[in-house]
Amino acid sequence: MKIQLSDHFTYKRLLRFVMSPVLMMIFTSLYSVVDGFFVSNFVGKTSFAAVNLIMPIMMGTATIGFMIGSGGSAIVAKTLGEKKNELANQYFSMLVYAAAAIGITISAICFIFIRPISILLGADGELLENCVIYGRILFVTQPAFMLQNIFQSFFITAQKPDLSLRMSIASGLTNMIFDFLFIAVFHWGIAGAAIATGLGEIVGGIVPIFYFARKNSSLLHLTKTKFNRKIFLKTCTNGSSEMVTNLSASIVNILYNFQLMKLAGENGVAAYGVIMYVNFIFMAIFFGYSIGSAPITGYHYGAGNHDELKNLFKKSLTLVASAGIILTILAELLSSPLVKIFTSYDEKLYEMTCHGFRLYCLAFFIMGINIWGSSFFTALSDGAVSAAISFLRTLIFQTSIVLILPTILGIDGIWLAIVVSELLALCVTFTFFAKKRKIYHY
Repeated sequence: MKIQLSDHFTYKRLLRFVMSPVLMMIFTSLYSVVDGFFVSNFVGKTSFAAVNLIMPIMMGTATIGFMIGSGGSAIVAKTLGEKKNELANQYFSMLVYAAAAIGITISAICFIFIRPISILLGADGELLENCVIYGRILFVTQPAFMLQNIFQSFFITAQKPDLSLRMSIASGLTNMIFDFLFIAVFHWGIAGAAIATGLGEIVGGIVPIFYFARKNSSLLHLTKTKFNRKIFLKTCTNGSSEMVTNLSASIVNILYNFQLMKLAGENGVAAYGVIMYVNFIFMAIFFGYSIGSAPITGYHYGAGNHDELKNLFKKSLTLVASAGIILTILAELLSSPLVKIFTSYDEKLYEMTCHGFRLYCLAFFIMGINIWGSSFFTALSDGAVSAAISFLRTLIFQTSIVLILPTILGIDGIWLAIVVSELLALCVTFTFFAKKRKIYHY
């Protein structure tokens, strides 16, 4: 049976609706994971470190897509809940066109200045050249990656989460197949990894345009529109939390790399890169649930269904808390085989990475509540609260703790910084839950 945003959601119906977004985010996370596997095992540690140095820059610029996708989908879902379907399509179209223009502009600038950016990150010699090659190729397709992030959210708002999943699978498989061909078979090195990722991004970001541009069975389609400054600014404000989350993550990754270069050198950067690849898959579950449940929350908020908001809040909190417990246990049990996938060729690197991951993954226990909490307020069109949670969690807490804790605990302080920051963020999240409950009636 087709699940609609207007439905009453039981645990079973809610899990069925968010399953596609969860799987979608897992496949999306495989972009960098697959690159990391092939580069680490077939190209070498220096190229692997180059990917890890440049990746925060790529993800930082891609935050535009996360911001417009999450903030815009909440506004469009609310407009659909108000039964203003044509206006919702105009908003949707305007946001897609604006994102494409912004993406092209930012990517062109970064393409030109990738060398000085890499030097600022501490790269030199062979490491610098690898950073430039990898970065320039990927900035050609970066606008498509931004659009892919936008369409992931809007497919769900359009009540087509299954199509979002199919697009993610198609783009993920494209990346995997060409990674194997270009790196393992043709030996194109780091350039092959970048080209393969770029081709996957084109599939995920450009193909959906053809779907929405023609007549389709979803709630949304691309149509003639004009730039609406008020709605665009509201989208940016509302989605700023997701932008802050991803932009801050990029800044934090850069700080982690700086600290690890001082304490452990190139091995430390490589170890952190492996931890991030494994972390992407676990976090994808939390992000997938947040993306999948947000349009439901936005719809019922727009429709004034307070009872359903209470139902969604209670069930979502239970589900993400339970998932946190399960994922933490799985991460601890599977840490050795997961890390060995990337580091089997270097025993010293394997031992450092495995130890670091076992400390780092303790954060999964509470991380999901903070990620979903920020998304929940975005869906309620309360961008200020959502941004506050994300800003404190990912920028203020993590950056300060990753600078302070290593002076006390050494390299273990770097691995545990995420755990301490998530604990502090949890206090902030529950404070806002309590403070805003009477306002939004959840």
